[in-house]
Amino acid sequence: MFGTYKPEDVTILLKDITGLVEPLPASVREKQIQSGRHYCEMLPLEYEPTEKYLQAYFDALNRYAKITAAAVKKVSEKIFADKYRKIALVSLARAGTPIGILIKHCLQKNFPCEVAHYTISIIRGVGIDENAVKFILSRHNPTEIQFVDGWTGKGAIQRELSTAMKNFPEIDAGLAVLSDPAGVASKCGTHEDFLIASSCLNSTVSGLLSRTFLRRDIIGENDFHGAAFYRELADKDLTYQFIDAIEKHFDDAPELKNSVVANSGLVEVKKIAADFKIDDINLIKPGIGEATRVLLRRVPWKILVHALDDEAHLGHLYQLAREKSVPLEIYPLKNYRACGLIQKLGDA
Repeated sequence: MFGTYKPEDVTILLKDITGLVEPLPASVREKQIQSGRHYCEMLPLEYEPTEKYLQAYFDALNRYAKITAAAVKKVSEKIFADKYRKIALVSLARAGTPIGILIKHCLQKNFPCEVAHYTISIIRGVGIDENAVKFILSRHNPTEIQFVDGWTGKGAIQRELSTAMKNFPEIDAGLAVLSDPAGVASKCGTHEDFLIASSCLNSTVSGLLSRTFLRRDIIGENDFHGAAFYRELADKDLTYQFIDAIEKHFDDAPELKNSVVANSGLVEVKKIAADFKIDDINLIKPGIGEATRVLLRRVPWKILVHALDDEAHLGHLYQLAREKSVPLEIYPLKNYRACGLIQKLGDA
């Protein structure tokens, strides 16, 4: 175990690569990514939030804690109804890990079941960590396994997971998420694109772990995928502050209405691509969480928003866009409230 998660909350199936990889600034990484190098072969320099941005984060957390707790409860009910007495949650690191802990705690609090929780790596265009999957299968019946993530953007990770699980046909590849505006998850708390506050920060709300890493000079054939531990950020760690802030509303969370998606999220992404003449949809990151991540660790071109006066939902995005001098543009979004567009290399 490494990072700041409690061992009773999650088993981290990742190799500790702390100190083995030099983090790179976003501008350097973006040029290498768009030149063909895979993002998983590099680690980003962590964005250190300003006081104003942290205030926006805490405001967002307070505003959305109850709906987040409600979404945790709703998706936990669906998981219990499907898996029943024995459940093995498998969260997708790193954004899925705190969500997996919340779901584990909710299940333990409200249902008569045994719950294990593992976090493993899945990488777009590469696949899932099969060594980690085999480790879990050595300890659990495949019918117990439930994959967990925080939210869906355009559904790329669900598609990646579905492809990867063809090698493990006995495992259900369906994702359980809190927010599913893309309309692709098998279980969700809601289809509404609401802000899950953990998307506003990087390692400081994810056990001080980096995003996952895979490069064959460091990750051996029998190793788990890797991650680094940012010990130097220990005094800024908000991981359990986030988890506790959500859990305290498990008992007074509102009842979520049945939401619906306007269309497939991918349909809307393809329309955005046509309207903005973007030939690579990987440069389009729909949803509040994904737009936030574009601002935090990519080179943004612009941020599309459904309105410029929606402080209640998008205040942290407005703040981060101002700090980074990224233009905001109103666009008639249907499934989402915001969408991040990444700058093409030729325009950088």
